[in-house]
This record gives sequence, C-alpha cells and structure tokens, in this order.
Amino acid sequence: MIYFNLFLQFFHIGLFSFGGGYATLPFLYHIAENQKWYSIQQLTDMIAISSITPGPVGVNVATFAGFTTSGIIGAIIATTSIILPSYIIVILISKALEKFETNPNVKAAIYALKPAGCGLLAAVGINMFLNNANLTGMLLLLFLFFLSLKQKHDPLFYLGISALVGILAGFLNLTT
Repeated sequence: MIYFNLFLQFFHIGLFSFGGGYATLPFLYHIAENQKWYSIQQLTDMIAISSITPGPVGVNVATFAGFTTSGIIGAIIATTSIILPSYIIVILISKALEKFETNPNVKAAIYALKPAGCGLLAAVGINMFLNNANLTGMLLLLFLFFLSLKQKHDPLFYLGISALVGILAGFLNLTT
C-alpha cells in the first residue's frame, strides 16, 4: 500500500507543480507534515543535496524522498511517478501538433517561435557574457573560435580547454 500511496503523491506533485523543481517544495513539505514519511530536517537535507547534484531538483528530491520512505523501490516509484505526468503531456501535445501541423495558423506560430527562441537564448548568452566578461575569457573565446574554424574537434575538446584555462586562471587569481 505504501508503494501505491507513494505513486499517487508524486504523480500529483508532477501533475500540479509548475515552475521547476523548487515549485515541488510546498507539496513535499505537505507530505512531510501529513504522511510522516520523512521529517522536515530530512527534507531540508534532500533539497540541499538535490541542489548540488546533476539533474532537475524536483526529480532529485523525489528520488531522495522515495528512497527515504521505502528504499530503492520507493526511489524508483517516486522518480517515475513525478516525471510521468510531463511525459504523458508531451506525448499528447506532440500528437496534437502532428494532427495540426498542416494548419496554417500552427505553421505560422511555430515559424515565429523558432527565431523567438533563438533570440531569447542569444539574449541570455550575451547578457551572461557582458556580466561576466574578463580579458581571459574574451581571449579564450577568440582563440577557441578561430581554432574551431581551422580544426574540427569534438565540442568536448573545446570544453576541456576552457575548463583547464578556467582552473588555471582561478588558481593564479587565488595565489596572487
């Protein structure tokens, strides 16, 4: 019965929490108070660990909460049930888009959304660059840009170079 309740609680969280992983916190707090599967202190620890581990915070917290509640099976059930509503919704939307892909209004909306999305990403990138620009970063950007024009490498190669330069620059700033 605990597994079914775990599924229902986390399916509910996945279905009704909009706005990212931190939007799940009121639901998780409610579970801590009412179900007593974990304490508020444990929830605080789960949030802290989930914030520094890779992946979405809400999914990470669900995994930790499920594990705390019912071990590995609980973790699998909580993780699966919190992502299941999004999965179902995406499948339904994709099927609806397939059905209406020939509709001129849908085509126009998608046509307009593509450059808008690119513009938003570019604006974020430019904003991050301007707010964090330094001489080392600009020189590295120019160097890697021209290197990528001359030599085709895997993007991980360029990320590795960037990481090494960043570590070296940080080390030099700390020791000087």
